[in-house]
Amino acid sequence: MSVWIGIDLGTQSVRALAVAGDGRVLGTGSRPLTSHRDGPRHEQDPEQWWRELAAATREALRGVPAGERVEGVAVDATSGTILLTDAEGRAVTPALMYDDRRADATRANEAGAAVWERLGYRRMQPNWALPKLLWLLRDAPPGARAAHQSDFVNRRLVGHEVATDLSNALKTGVDLIDERWPSDVFDVLGVPEGMLPAVVRPGARLGTVCAAAAEETGLPEGTPVIAGTTDGCAAQLGAGARQPGSWNSVIGTTLVLKGVTKELIHDPLGVVYSHRAPDGSWLPGGASSTGAGVLSRDLPGADLDALSRRAAERYGRRLPPVVTYPLVSRGERFPFAAPAAEGFTLGEPADDVERYAAILLGAAFVERLCFDYLDLLGAPVDGEIILTGGATRSAYWTRLRADVLERPVTLRENAEPALGMAVLAGGDPAAMIRTSAVVEPSDAGVRGPYLRFVAELEQRGWLDGRAAAHARERTTR
Repeated sequence: MSVWIGIDLGTQSVRALAVAGDGRVLGTGSRPLTSHRDGPRHEQDPEQWWRELAAATREALRGVPAGERVEGVAVDATSGTILLTDAEGRAVTPALMYDDRRADATRANEAGAAVWERLGYRRMQPNWALPKLLWLLRDAPPGARAAHQSDFVNRRLVGHEVATDLSNALKTGVDLIDERWPSDVFDVLGVPEGMLPAVVRPGARLGTVCAAAAEETGLPEGTPVIAGTTDGCAAQLGAGARQPGSWNSVIGTTLVLKGVTKELIHDPLGVVYSHRAPDGSWLPGGASSTGAGVLSRDLPGADLDALSRRAAERYGRRLPPVVTYPLVSRGERFPFAAPAAEGFTLGEPADDVERYAAILLGAAFVERLCFDYLDLLGAPVDGEIILTGGATRSAYWTRLRADVLERPVTLRENAEPALGMAVLAGGDPAAMIRTSAVVEPSDAGVRGPYLRFVAELEQRGWLDGRAAAHARERTTR
């Protein structure tokens, strides 16, 4: 029996899975990670990544029967996290995490405007890796090298310098079309030649586990180490959204959509950007600021499972009469850019059950609007829709999302980033990714309430007229 190891190096923890070729999880391991936060500052200690990754991997391997062969290992990491190392791979700065906002993107956007436009996302945000790299360069020691979170631990695994993957390099400004660093842009920005690692596609072989790493992690020496992806792309791989037109919709604290297209999608608003898939296709996506995070804020201490059951009993497959636009924080990022957007409720909830259902309905409406906007950009949206994230624990919310989308939705038995990395490491996705259910939509009379919600967003000046008109046109087809 062959075994693949997938490792999810996140913000709060590192998780390792040992997965058999038929999809059975033979062993798991998890270790917490700590952060240092202060206003816009968010740092982590890279050495802790390695220590806890090694411990989690050893724990996961305890479940692998003796004599079974470990065929490969791959690691995903948080998008936009970066640090500086010396020539031997030792950290010389803390790691600036994905949401550290001390940098300014002005210089990067001025120097790289033509490239960012060509790549479809138009502009960088202050928390992207390239602005943070420029911020770190102010006090960089001679000979310092840039490393993403995954690069740091992959180097420890193989014992020598490694290439970075195109997915983690996206927010550092890699040219995803030519699959190289845009040297003319970095010359203007003063990034020293040789500071950046070589780039490869996710799924490329980086080397094999060295003796020192084998001793610390328990991975057999000589195990192939495969270039991973960002955590979001890893979750998409774990969900099995791999064919053009298929989408993974994740509702956790916030809503994230990621799909597959043959061609690069260009977004005039810059709210959709695309990663490069291992096979050369494209992985467009966007992240909304709406989601389940509003539930804990607006219903503190509530038994959400009980509210879900009561909502299902009260409304069945009918829509709730009240809808909330559930913004977790001020400002929206997708399917439109509106820094001043704030949450609102249309109607007056009678009690906590109605307040709960209104939040769920609003998130489902935003999810549908995301698909309307992606269709406007020319992305195929007619394939399988796979739902993952904490929201799928609510059967009521899942049914409501199917009704609002007016599409069947698929649930997986196990869809997590670490599984996606086990697949990328060489496992067979057809065998390792299992469907638990397909939920069919019912006629819940969604179109009128949805269009009133769209009209409200347009009236407030957040959703532009072209996107609103397209949503109306798709709804009345």
